[in-house]
Amino acid sequence: MSEYQRILEHPVLPVDPGETITYYWNGKPLEGKKGEALSSALIAAGVDAFGRNAHDHSPQGIFCANGQCSKCLVIADGRPVKSCMTPLRAGMKVSAADDLPELPETTQAPAMGAVPEFAFDALVIGAGPAGLSAAVELGRLGIATLLVDDKHEPGGKLVLQTHKFFGSVEDSQAGTRGIRIGRKLAEAVAADPHVTVWSDSTALYVYADRQVGILREGRYVLVRPRVILNAAGAREKSLVFPGNHLIGVYGAGAFQTLVNRDLVRPSSRLFIVGGGNVGLIAGYHAIQAGITVAGLAEALPQCGGYKVHADKLARLGVPIHTAHTVRSANGRERVESVTIARVDERFRPVPGTEKTYACDTLLVAVGLDPISEFTAQAQAAGIPVYAAGDAAEIAEASSAMFNGRIAGLAVARELGAKAEEVPASWQAKAELLKSHPGQVEPQVFPEGEEGVMPVIHCLQEIPCNPCATVCPTESIRMAGDPLLGLPRYDGRCIGCAKCVLICPGLAITLVDYRRDKANPIVTVPFEMSHVPLAVGDRVRGVDIDGNPLGEFEVAALQQNRDNLTRLVRLRVPAAVAKRVVAFRLQDEADTRPLPANVEAAGEAKACLCERVSADEVRRLIRAGVTDMNQIKAVTRAGMGACGGKSCETLIRSVFRQEGVDPGRITPGTRRPLFVEVPLGVLAGEDGQGRGE
Repeated sequence: MSEYQRILEHPVLPVDPGETITYYWNGKPLEGKKGEALSSALIAAGVDAFGRNAHDHSPQGIFCANGQCSKCLVIADGRPVKSCMTPLRAGMKVSAADDLPELPETTQAPAMGAVPEFAFDALVIGAGPAGLSAAVELGRLGIATLLVDDKHEPGGKLVLQTHKFFGSVEDSQAGTRGIRIGRKLAEAVAADPHVTVWSDSTALYVYADRQVGILREGRYVLVRPRVILNAAGAREKSLVFPGNHLIGVYGAGAFQTLVNRDLVRPSSRLFIVGGGNVGLIAGYHAIQAGITVAGLAEALPQCGGYKVHADKLARLGVPIHTAHTVRSANGRERVESVTIARVDERFRPVPGTEKTYACDTLLVAVGLDPISEFTAQAQAAGIPVYAAGDAAEIAEASSAMFNGRIAGLAVARELGAKAEEVPASWQAKAELLKSHPGQVEPQVFPEGEEGVMPVIHCLQEIPCNPCATVCPTESIRMAGDPLLGLPRYDGRCIGCAKCVLICPGLAITLVDYRRDKANPIVTVPFEMSHVPLAVGDRVRGVDIDGNPLGEFEVAALQQNRDNLTRLVRLRVPAAVAKRVVAFRLQDEADTRPLPANVEAAGEAKACLCERVSADEVRRLIRAGVTDMNQIKAVTRAGMGACGGKSCETLIRSVFRQEGVDPGRITPGTRRPLFVEVPLGVLAGEDGQGRGE
């Protein structure tokens, strides 16, 4: 087992060595952790090419780690499986999916096994923040509820979120890390006798006879619900650019799954495209895992995510290139560099502005598409259906939890339960939690140089107020709206540092003049355990934008065991003390472009499974084709193993580049089932080919 690929120390996550088992990759024995995703075990062992594409024989690696694409296909014990959704077992024989195994000869059809059937009042699809929150409400009201999720552990994206949540302490558990919130919700659901939880279970289709097919731990079952709540989440979007098929082009969710769920370090140096909250947070998570972040490109004039997230990256030494886009990922089989370019007001690359950065990974964080299939299928079948979380609208997890609670009450009322009306305050709070970031205001520093005081480096209205909630002297108040307003200090600080510890944006420092007015002590939050720090060390202090302010001595260190945030106390000259907000980790050499730009090799792909180029699709569009099904018939785009889940977004982006009105596009026909299922399983076999 390669220690380089395993994360052996993390500032937030416990490192559990787990039970080590032996499995085989192309006949070679390897070691992994029992029960971990097969894809994670392989990457931890240094294997990133899982097979070769049948069309051009180029190697394929992981992209989504969520069962939505097919790039991680391998042959495990003689069967083609998605390695990201397959738990590792001792003795498993795994080989690259270069060629699918030959079908066995048979003289008679296998006997059909019995398909178990179940009935529940409510079926909740997806055990993420919305689904769990809805299940809590349904269980509280005594509704017989089935909660299904395709992962081994409930929590959805909460399992990947090691950062502290925004929102309010009362409603969104603001200041608490996402992984802990997910655990609390899962425990509440598990303790409720009215809620049945099926993990490792994938909803496949809502049929016209009002039954739902579910692949439950490898066996096919049918469930008849009275009402369905679709909380299945979303799938990641990708982009059309040369090299988008290379190994090392990851979706942000896949990267966070490897780093934060499975504690596998898949990269040593990455570049990010996409400046929303997902991309900004993933960059921070990468640095926590000891990975260099060479830069981030965002096509808009400013990042769409929260400023405090962008500030965290800038302070650590990550350059953010706004009004830039990715031109190409470069390399023969794996990403070796990425080329970006500035864009004009119509988002067209400006020739001559290209810059190339060395990296082994390109992290694509350009948004999500709701998994809305189950909603449409239930409507067609005549089953009352609701949606919550990303399956209804892409928003923050704090909003998803609130909307899950609201949807849970709606489902209960649909079923005739005596559920209370949704309070108007809930609806208002749900809308606030979906709010886009407000305007950036000028920084206001507290006056005077006496005693101790917090300095607030939060300059943008976002739904967040835990600092005001925990202040024991009520000296931090929200200016304007109690949730969206900017926090302001006005009162008496006792130096407890609770505001510093709870702030999700790491945007509050404490300046203490009590012992030395000329060189006060500045307390800053720090969440990077892989960086050795000791009293007496000198660090490079920076302001809110990452500008250097000087080198300062570490005067003291304090670890908060519950919050898992380290407080670093720096001795800083009074002239700059209030401006110091953090200290830089990455060197400028880590983020410099290469001396010469790299020319892109190969074509951009609009369908990664079938290796259909964007130019093939472009030619059809220019010939007047606007029907996705016709493009599929001519090029095979959408006929690959992912069932068109990945390429629809890519093809739509080609339409957009060609200036086609989205209203003119005829969408493609989706495959009947949500994921691929062996026919034998539908006939009653289990996932290993065994009948009842």
